[in-house]
Amino acid sequence: MPRITPVSTEDAQGIVKEGYEIFLTNYGTIPKPILMISVSPDLFDLQLKRNRYLATKSNLSFSLLAHIRYLAACHLDYRFCQDFNRDQLKRQGLTDEDLRKLEEDPSQSLLEEHEGAMLAFVIKALKAPSSITDEDINTLRTYNWTDRDMVDAMKQGVSMIDHAIMMQVFDMDPDCLAG
Repeated sequence: MPRITPVSTEDAQGIVKEGYEIFLTNYGTIPKPILMISVSPDLFDLQLKRNRYLATKSNLSFSLLAHIRYLAACHLDYRFCQDFNRDQLKRQGLTDEDLRKLEEDPSQSLLEEHEGAMLAFVIKALKAPSSITDEDINTLRTYNWTDRDMVDAMKQGVSMIDHAIMMQVFDMDPDCLAG
């Protein structure tokens, strides 16, 4: 039983209702971390704005973002969102074998080469932040990634940490989907 009471779809109003409708329309479900932050409409709004930014103004593709979320969730053993992002990747055509290879070695992704480099960078940074070198940054620049792109990608990866911790603290249902 959760330690907090998220806003139900029936009781949602304002920005929370709008956000729920976006998720239900685009994904057919509301991820539990989104449901969890519904108790704070202003934080919920910030999350929606971040999602909109990444979807419309960032240079990172939907596929790259899903890969980052999936591997970050795997690294954090954040099963709440492994399933959700695994499903997103399968909808893009990845197989269970592709996902197994990806988990073992992010460089085995089926992304374009420049996106694979960004994915490898983010996962390396999540696993060992102090291991990142100037060479890693310069490698991304050779693929024409900008500083903004690197920050956007890292923000996507590290954002999994706060949700993973909050889901445990508030004892949210381990099933990442709300319906």
